[in-house]
Amino acid sequence: MHYEIAIIPGDGVGAEISDEAEKILKAAADKFGFTAASKRFDWGCDHYLAHGRMMPEHALDILKGFDAIFLGCVGDESKVPDHVSLTMLLEIRKGFKQYVNLRPIRLYPGVSTPVRTATPETVDFVVVRENNEGEYSGAGAFFKIDEPDGFALQTGIFSRGGCERVMRYAFDLAEQRKQAGYKGMVTNCTKSNALNYSMVFWDKIYQEVAAGHPDIATDKALVDAMTMWMVKKPEWFDVVVASNLFGDIITDLGAMLQGGMGFAAGGNINPEREFPSMFEPIHGSAPKYTGKHVVNPIASIESVRMMLDFLGEKDAAEGIGVAVRSVLAQGAVRTRDMGGSHGTDAMGDAVLQALLAD
Repeated sequence: MHYEIAIIPGDGVGAEISDEAEKILKAAADKFGFTAASKRFDWGCDHYLAHGRMMPEHALDILKGFDAIFLGCVGDESKVPDHVSLTMLLEIRKGFKQYVNLRPIRLYPGVSTPVRTATPETVDFVVVRENNEGEYSGAGAFFKIDEPDGFALQTGIFSRGGCERVMRYAFDLAEQRKQAGYKGMVTNCTKSNALNYSMVFWDKIYQEVAAGHPDIATDKALVDAMTMWMVKKPEWFDVVVASNLFGDIITDLGAMLQGGMGFAAGGNINPEREFPSMFEPIHGSAPKYTGKHVVNPIASIESVRMMLDFLGEKDAAEGIGVAVRSVLAQGAVRTRDMGGSHGTDAMGDAVLQALLAD
């Protein structure tokens, strides 16, 4: 098989972590018998300063010809306000109907975490975040913004179709995981006690979808309680389905369970494969570290693993996963966030050597 991969390094440390991701992608292709051609697009805050847009107006037309997209990281508030720089990410997610944001929360042996209850045995679940609507729909307005009685409205949009499709994905994933030995449960992350329209509607649709999956256990957690239980008893969770905002919040907490943002990978999935899906580390662009090569590239490498798994290259994905686990468990190479002094490229090289080893 041959794959065309678009790489958007983005801002800050994006170029450095994209180098490591591309290195692992090419090595996996060589070892496991497929080819992957990558093309870089220098879109981001510098592009905005030069052209008034984070990416070209016809960017989606360019990207739709690729099999998958790797995104480094976006944003540099010293150049462009964050609510402007984020438009690139949202435009790709919505334009390509990447309505599932998939976030595996897994703590590998050899990685420390500030959460005492988090161990490799207790932290191994997945968050399925609705990725196209909800609280991030962009609907609202300012009224008399500089007046004493000024106000703003931000409207969350929850469509039946939008809720159903992401919940079906979560239940289907739970069925797959159950076959692999997990408990087979979907937790509904909600706040229907206070959000008496959007989340009541969300809960109703969750129950309807759950009825079509009688072999999968159901569970419900208000989002505030969810954050408590993720710390107190992380082993309880299997698959969590959450709205756009709630999923955004709890996955950052999930990143701390798994050792920090340097280990947190994510996928923006178009399950129907009508458009390319996009994979990314969920950490920010960390402009103050640009060019220093100190950022942990594991999240980027894990994003490549997720990409190859989605593309159907299961052996390559498993090979990358084994290599990552081996390097982290041995602990000989440790980046700054792990308490060590090794650089971005040193960690990437260690994973590369482990991947190539027979």
